Amino acid sequence: MASKIKDPGVLFLLDELTKLIPKSGEDVFRLLLSFDPEEVIGVAITCLLKRSTTLFFSNEHSDSLILDDILLDQVWEKLNTGYWKDVNIAWRYLYTLISMMKMFSQVFLLLHETDDTFTAAEVMKTCDMGLLMGAPILDNVLAKMSTCVLKNDIITGTNKRQAVTETVDSSKRPKLDEELSLAESTCIIEEAKAIQKSSCPSLEFFRKTFLDKKEPVVITAAIDYWPAMSTNKWSLDYIKKVAGTRTVPIELGSKYTEESWSQTLMTVKEFIENYIENHKSTKGYLAQHQLFDQIPELQHDISVPSYCCLGERDDVDINAWFGPKGTVSPLHYDAKENLLTQVFGKKYVRLYSDKYTEQVYPNPHRLLHNTSLVDIEHIDKDKYPLFPDAPYWECILNPGEMLYIPSKYWHFVKSLSVSFSVSFWWE
Repeated sequence: MASKIKDPGVLFLLDELTKLIPKSGEDVFRLLLSFDPEEVIGVAITCLLKRSTTLFFSNEHSDSLILDDILLDQVWEKLNTGYWKDVNIAWRYLYTLISMMKMFSQVFLLLHETDDTFTAAEVMKTCDMGLLMGAPILDNVLAKMSTCVLKNDIITGTNKRQAVTETVDSSKRPKLDEELSLAESTCIIEEAKAIQKSSCPSLEFFRKTFLDKKEPVVITAAIDYWPAMSTNKWSLDYIKKVAGTRTVPIELGSKYTEESWSQTLMTVKEFIENYIENHKSTKGYLAQHQLFDQIPELQHDISVPSYCCLGERDDVDINAWFGPKGTVSPLHYDAKENLLTQVFGKKYVRLYSDKYTEQVYPNPHRLLHNTSLVDIEHIDKDKYPLFPDAPYWECILNPGEMLYIPSKYWHFVKSLSVSFSVSFWWE
């Protein structure tokens, strides 16, 4: 492949990326000092970073990449020592900083080299690992860099990036459609236990009737305007097209309380093909992941529900839940108010008021204190005698519907079909 150094598209992309990153080695270390004032990172890694930075700003990108990989390996060790929450945030900032430089260098070489040293898929993996393991710097620079790269025809139009525009295998389409049509018929809701519904209630009505009283409700007709529900209607094909190359964390196992439960990283395309289109014995689930911070293209298709503005704080935690039929979130509670929104597919949800916490038998383990010991699908009445008498409410959450789950309410969730949900946590 001939060098494309004179191609206007190449120059434009590099110019756009250059605008996002520090302008010099001095800027890099001012940034480093801002997130590591206590110098937790240490002299050895700082010296190695200086060498890499010098090479980077001299356009010696092949050499700087070698040092970047060494640095990322060392920071990875720090990030994976002890509990994640106890890791000093400076290490996560540093991981993002190095990933930023590595990603730029890879793009530079991808566009300039005459061989196939790098692929666009490798560039995006560098970006995603930085987004997953790091912490946002420079106004979430990695997400902005990913947008620049993915919308540039010079990269997406070459054979260096594997196309992800394939649709779901037509031989699998009837099976997926059948799942959706059978989902509701295989799960019967008792009328006396059905969660009430309200069609797009006003903010004041929602606050007085549901929020203040901690009354769960299924809200309908409130997200019809989302592009995800209309102009960019989400489907497996759409998700694969927009996010197929992106690396995400996948939970393996039917529920996180099982001993065999684990996590791994794979691209969205691999996840769809291996765990949704083809049913493996082990369940795969993209669960409680801040996908929209990672992939702004998907974030543009949704909006934070206006009901979240009734909280005392401005920040809203947005998480994606995407997986095949049969994925389960065991009975647990969240400390924040929750609006669980269904984009496609259907889910069964059961709720228990926090008034009945004693009857749901909270796990005594510190890390699982918000999870019940009871397996709702296989209740051991001898071991948990109070549980069967605990009142509950239930619903089938359909596409376009939004379930308000009050804070501290215990809830069990099971997908009845291939499903994509978005949760909004607020307080």
